[in-house]
Amino acid sequence: MVVSVAATGAGTDAEPVTSTFFASRYVRDPLPRYRMPERSIPREAAYQIISDELMLDGNPRLNLASFVTTWMEPECDKLIMGSINKNYVDMDEYPVTTELQNRCVNMIAHLFNAPIREDETAVGVGTVGSSEAIMLAGLAFKRKWQNKRKEQGKPYDKPNIVTGANVQVCWEKFARYFEVELKEVKLSEGYYVMDPVKAVEMVDENTICVAAILGSTLTGEFEDVKQLNDLLTEKNKETGWDVPIHVDAASGGFIAPFLYPELEWDFRLPLVKSINVSGHKYGLVYAGVGWVIWRSKEDLPEELIFHINYLGTDQPTFTLNFSKGSSQIIAQYYQLIRLGFEGYKNIMENCKGNAAILREGIAATGRFDIVSKDAGVPLVAFSLRDSSRFSVFDISENLRRFGWIVPAYTMPADAEHVAVLRVVIREDFSRSFSERLVNDVLKILRELDARATHAVRVSSATAAQSEDGGVVARKSVLEIEREVAARWRDAVNKKKTGPC
Repeated sequence: MVVSVAATGAGTDAEPVTSTFFASRYVRDPLPRYRMPERSIPREAAYQIISDELMLDGNPRLNLASFVTTWMEPECDKLIMGSINKNYVDMDEYPVTTELQNRCVNMIAHLFNAPIREDETAVGVGTVGSSEAIMLAGLAFKRKWQNKRKEQGKPYDKPNIVTGANVQVCWEKFARYFEVELKEVKLSEGYYVMDPVKAVEMVDENTICVAAILGSTLTGEFEDVKQLNDLLTEKNKETGWDVPIHVDAASGGFIAPFLYPELEWDFRLPLVKSINVSGHKYGLVYAGVGWVIWRSKEDLPEELIFHINYLGTDQPTFTLNFSKGSSQIIAQYYQLIRLGFEGYKNIMENCKGNAAILREGIAATGRFDIVSKDAGVPLVAFSLRDSSRFSVFDISENLRRFGWIVPAYTMPADAEHVAVLRVVIREDFSRSFSERLVNDVLKILRELDARATHAVRVSSATAAQSEDGGVVARKSVLEIEREVAARWRDAVNKKKTGPC
């Protein structure tokens, strides 16, 4: 890269009129970390500095921890860049963009079987992701519950929401930020989703809604929304309450309609009043877009909708933020009309098929138990059968040597002793990737086996030695590995190196 700098008088530290970046002072100068620099630098230098640092990031397509889309077609990339300077909130200035959002809301509402006519406008809004969508849905439930309690002359200061312990952290944020008690149904080994029976037992007169997950973050499993609806309907009849259901379909909302069309989880169930879905997950759009859809206008209290006119016209708005980009909304509309039902179905079937290939490969090693289900979000979660010599965390760390980013984690409350690895299968994860990942896992298992065997031999030899007639206490494999690693780190830190 050539860095062009205007020539200055003698005695200054300016670069020559034309210089390569790597021959300039910017390579050896320290990078600003806490304060804005006093002087400007050439645009080429700024670009190269940042570009070089970003090389140390992981490869997004090999980030198997994330559900978020990492590839889109070049034509959509052009649309995104062409609208990157549009502020979505300026609806009067960008009316077509607003219309595209409304079309997306309508399409998604029909996909979720909302009880609306073909030409009727659905009730919903685009958000920056499912977290904002859940906040908005939760606020609507809370306000409706409070209004009803006020009409009945009953206390309205202790609202609660019932969920499984497997919910994403955004539900905990909602509960804490908006002062709602979070009542969690605990998990158990082998059953890593909310039990509808236990959930309904926890419902009381202060419950603003029960949240069901269509696609658990932990295992990809769909919760039984149909059973929840039936049990809750009976409880509402017995008690006179009117507790509704929200479906968090962040991951599964763009999967179930295409792979499991007969599954009843959406607005076909009377108690389901709102649904959120992430456009930037299996909606196949880059990070930054989510959607929340309400069953009807009656389920979104009017007092939560703000009306502004200082941008040119009266504009209704119901969001937690104000300004946001238009690119992801436009990208979502592109995907909906570009792929259509057929295209989405083909992609989801591919994801499901590649997940099956990976599941078979991992199971064939004989070293893991598969904890995810065949039906649900296309992912593979698996735990080690024998963790006495090394753990899933060791495997996760070693996979990074091959470029793979595979998370290892423990399960939530009452199943914390279960630790798993999880691989999310996205659109751009092919069969060859599945096969390569299995091969790399096998390599790591052999290496860890050999390392553990060597450590046991060293440990056994150490234990056999005596000091002053006594036997040295035998150290565990983990203790030996940590001790060796600490010695190496200490040696490296003390080593003084000269120029290469």
